This record gives sequence, C-alpha cells and structure tokens, in this order.
Amino acid sequence: MRKFEELETNDKKPPVYDKKTALAKAEHYCAYQERAQQEVRNKLYDWGLHYAEVEEVISELIVTNFLNEERFAKAYVSGKFNINKWGKIKIRQGLKFKKVPEKMIIRALNGLDYDDYLKAIADAAEKKLRTITEKDPYKKKHKLISHLLSRGFENNLILEVLNNNNLL
Repeated sequence: MRKFEELETNDKKPPVYDKKTALAKAEHYCAYQERAQQEVRNKLYDWGLHYAEVEEVISELIVTNFLNEERFAKAYVSGKFNINKWGKIKIRQGLKFKKVPEKMIIRALNGLDYDDYLKAIADAAEKKLRTITEKDPYKKKHKLISHLLSRGFENNLILEVLNNNNLL
C-alpha cells in the first residue's frame, strides 16, 4: 500500500493554460455543443485563468459567435422538452441554475408549441397511469398529479389535461 503522502502528491491538478490556448480549447468546447456563459466561465477558471482573462475569452467567444446565450437557451428548452419530456417549471429551474437571464428563459420557453405541450402532459399521464396499481381513486389521482408536478408541469395545466382527456 502506498503512503498517504504519495496519494496526496499524485492527485490530479487542473491544467493551467495561457489565454491563447484557453481560447482555442474554449472554442472547441463551445463548438461541440451549445454552452451557457456560466459553464464556459467555470471551465476557464478550472483551467487556471484569472478574472480579466476569463472575461476577455468570454467576450471573444461571443464576438466570434461560439457562445450565444439565446441560442443555448433555445437548444436547452428544445432538448429537455423533446427528449426528456420535462415541463416548463423544471426547464426554467435548469436554465436559472446555469445563470441564463430571465428574458432569454421566457423567450425560449415561449418557443414551445402549446398543443405539443398539452399533448406531452397527456402522454406522460397515460404512461404513468399504466404503472399505478393504487385502487383508491383519490390516492391514484394524488400519485399521478405528484408525478406530473415532479416532471415540471404546471398544476393548472395538469388538471385541465386530466379533465379534458377523462384520465381520472
């Protein structure tokens, strides 16, 4: 067995890049998939850059269109809704966590088609109903609504969809 001191010295330390190298790596990082400014900022700090350098690299990425917060927000909303089947509340929380400005969050969420959104709620409800074994109708309804709320759908829309589709 190795000694504790040996383990401590073998810990991986984050690489330290100069601004030019960090910019090239950040361009590659942003080209791979859409990123929020905060994600890139955190990565740059991890790479050992200081505040002024980080802000210069971020500015350069924005100017060269490698980094676009609005484009990121739209891609995030689209992916989380179409692939993960999340509701607007959960998507909004995810974007806030990534420090996306509220105006961009609203614009991106408004891009969702209302009918598709209601259909997603109905589909999620039907899928969950098949797995609920509860016999008591009140407990069954509670379990279904709790599940849909946890997916990030709004309470008023859940009730509207359940009533309109005779799901309860």
